[in-house]
Amino acid sequence: MTRSIKPPAGGMHLPISRRSLMRGAAVVAGAGVFSMPMSKLLAATFEEVGSQWTSADIDWKSQDGKTIVLGAVQHPWTEAITPLIPLFTELTGINVEVQTQSETEYTAELPVKLGSRSATPDVYMVWAIGQAITAGWLESLDGFYDNDQLSDATWWEGDDLFPSARSFQVWSDGIRYLMPITAESQVLFINEPMLMAQGLSVPATMDDFASTAAAMNTGDVAGVAMRAKSTGDSTWPAGGFIFSYGGAIIDLDGKSVINSAEAVAAMEMYGGVLNNSGPVGISSYQWVECLNDFMAEAVAMGCDSSNFATDIANPDKSAAAGHTIYGTIPQAGDNPIKPNMWHWTAGINSNSANKEAAWLFLQWASSKPTAALAAAAGLATPRASAWATSAFEDRFGAQAAEVALNSLKSGDGDLFKATWFHPKGPQILDAFGIAINEIATGAKDAKTAMDDAQSKIEAAL
Repeated sequence: MTRSIKPPAGGMHLPISRRSLMRGAAVVAGAGVFSMPMSKLLAATFEEVGSQWTSADIDWKSQDGKTIVLGAVQHPWTEAITPLIPLFTELTGINVEVQTQSETEYTAELPVKLGSRSATPDVYMVWAIGQAITAGWLESLDGFYDNDQLSDATWWEGDDLFPSARSFQVWSDGIRYLMPITAESQVLFINEPMLMAQGLSVPATMDDFASTAAAMNTGDVAGVAMRAKSTGDSTWPAGGFIFSYGGAIIDLDGKSVINSAEAVAAMEMYGGVLNNSGPVGISSYQWVECLNDFMAEAVAMGCDSSNFATDIANPDKSAAAGHTIYGTIPQAGDNPIKPNMWHWTAGINSNSANKEAAWLFLQWASSKPTAALAAAAGLATPRASAWATSAFEDRFGAQAAEVALNSLKSGDGDLFKATWFHPKGPQILDAFGIAINEIATGAKDAKTAMDDAQSKIEAAL
């Protein structure tokens, strides 16, 4: 039996200010893990940092000997948190088995597991939030917050979370189902030498974006790569284009408007620039292919998650390290820019047999000291205190961090939630993903593809 619950209103659009970041920094200045240099943080032992967790009034050993399964996507959060898990095991005695999949595999297989009432994963990264909550796949976290043995609200300090991240925790029924674990926004990233070779600057308008991509599109290097695979998980960057053109996918009244004039114009730009200046095989591109091609310098420009900055800046992974420049999504006419945004969240499987152990993991993974350690590895966490550390700025990059914050402040969370939090979100996004693929490959013009998507979405609604 499913529950009829409306998506939450407001919250995502609340601003993140430099003042809030500096306030977070002031709170933790000189305190333990936050004052350690990056090299020390990345190699920290439990003896060096354990007191940051043991200082909490929590019975960390209450679930000693349990084993939990973490369901995770191949993602910077997974890469940052996995090396820290031995610290959690030493703190709690709880073993954690990490099961990682590509985003495409994860979003296809996890609903099948949860729908069959599988007890694992015990705790998992949540993709289709509306679907998971209305289907009853997530355990309410309110009882854990209220359990004095398992929680310490003063120590955990929820006010350190960005306002948009706090809004993700609470559904419209007033219940907390989710724990925010990342903060990311849609940004441009460009190979600066390739840009300079053409005598160009970071594109400020959508027309500039198209001409810049064309200018950098040479025989050996594609001008731009963005997601175009015909799946729902390919739609996130294209959503930012629609919002920035003044359109919506699902409007604030819950109606599909994906074939509006604004949305069609946005997709003419998005799909058209890929068709004209994208790499061969763009029809199979998800975020992994976009990022890998950019880091290999096979692509000159992209427009996707700010979290890419961590890998791009890593010289062990990226040929573009040290010479990538960032910018906000270009402006479409007189419309304000509205880049897409996202907080990955994690929650507890309502059928888990180890809910208390799963909660201890969630609380630990999202805590201030854990966020500081993850930030030292370059993860953009939802905590202001972690963004304010020099270790994060050193690893993520000062310019990338500034652009990411500006983009977070510019996004329209209500438009995002109307689509991505919708109980029919997977069906809506699958139809949208097919349209993106058709436009980018030239199989259909934007108007035809978006009209077809509109028909599919209306049938699903």
